[in-house]
Amino acid sequence: MKLIRYGALNNEKPGVMVDNEYYDTSEFINEYDEAFFANGGLEKLAHILQKGSVPLLKVDHNTRLGCPVYRPSKIVCVGLNYADHAHETNAEIPAEPILFLKSTTSVSGPNDPIMIPRGSVKTDWEVELAVVIGKKASYVEEYEALDYIAGYCLHNDVSERAYQLEMGGTWDKGKGCDSFAPLGPFLATKEEIRNVNALDIWLTVNSTRMQFSNTSNLIFKIPFLVSYISRFMTLLPGDIISTGTPNGVGLGMKPETYLKEGDVVQLGIEGLGIAKQLVIPWTKQ
Repeated sequence: MKLIRYGALNNEKPGVMVDNEYYDTSEFINEYDEAFFANGGLEKLAHILQKGSVPLLKVDHNTRLGCPVYRPSKIVCVGLNYADHAHETNAEIPAEPILFLKSTTSVSGPNDPIMIPRGSVKTDWEVELAVVIGKKASYVEEYEALDYIAGYCLHNDVSERAYQLEMGGTWDKGKGCDSFAPLGPFLATKEEIRNVNALDIWLTVNSTRMQFSNTSNLIFKIPFLVSYISRFMTLLPGDIISTGTPNGVGLGMKPETYLKEGDVVQLGIEGLGIAKQLVIPWTKQ
């Protein structure tokens, strides 16, 4: 299944994507939230769709899409998880995963604008594979980690490098600004993705390719990451793990290159769709 949330900002409804068409599921699903995943919502929704007894309302394909998960309790990100990205930023390849949290107020829809924070001159792009947790996970063993995953989606881990690297403390300062976590266009459940460790991943700015890699190049693979992170915090249904970005970010260029007003960022992952974001100045939300 491919889960979507559609409609105006803060008024989204749950839906599904079938054969590139959008359909409403709000008649029998309240939201794609923690309770939905925790209470077997994926299985119930699959049964309803397979049974076909409930006619689905078709949704205009031009409608706005929101983040496919409603209010995840946290977004856990993995830094420097592609060796080539570590090299381009003059960082050592980590012996263990580097973890940081991205504010949930940074969440936006896949095609919503990226807002450059006030005073920012180093807003950067990072295409990433995001993992959506399907059930409560604490001290999960690596061999069972896939059982705790609901599915996957596309994520742009937008980053302000001066805030992240030049202002002291942790990376979180440069990661949680408004609009810095566009997610979607949809959540693909596990059966939709044949091999999550072999997906092409790419990003362009103004139609120029900046990033292109494959998830086979992840240093720490997804089952290990779920197990590892669950040692340090309990992962709740609907939580998101963003698995890291390959090389080609603005920070790694010579000279460094960053987003400016009017730029258009487009990104995609094989099997997880494409997102497109216009860069705009900060506006109060």
